[in-house]
Amino acid sequence: MDTWKAIDGATAQGARAMLLAACGSARWADRMLDHRPFGGREALLARAREVWFGLDEQDWLEAFREHPQIGDRESLRRRFPATHRRARREQAGVDDAGNDVREALAAGNRHYLDKFGYIFIVCATGKTAEDMLALLRARLGNDPGVEIAIAAEEQAKITALRLASGNPAA
Repeated sequence: MDTWKAIDGATAQGARAMLLAACGSARWADRMLDHRPFGGREALLARAREVWFGLDEQDWLEAFREHPQIGDRESLRRRFPATHRRARREQAGVDDAGNDVREALAAGNRHYLDKFGYIFIVCATGKTAEDMLALLRARLGNDPGVEIAIAAEEQAKITALRLASGNPAA
């Protein structure tokens, strides 16, 4: 079933759960509920983006906390038991990476977290581990104001992909 149909047809509680599976910001999910019914995929995606960029930085940070770090498989299974399979698919590019790339990602993730105070957010779908490592290294040079905007845009892409998938929790 199309995501928009599922969300439009669900109870408020069920719709909220689907929305939270797509984006971990409670305020985003609650504001999205206010716009039901969506009536179509494009309307859902447009509203998701509009609502997301109408939020503040604290709401964005809440959503970022609902992501595992790129390449951290153990944390993925422990912290995100309900959605670790989806995140693993999204980060599939890390599966074939050598130990040197995985170690570099782990070190880069730590440096990023220390510098910005939140984990590295990237829409990983279709990217190799090497691609993500290059993006991580490049973004470490950003100032905090630039980086939060980039991370928010990456979250918007992730949310759109999840909403378009037909089942944001899967």
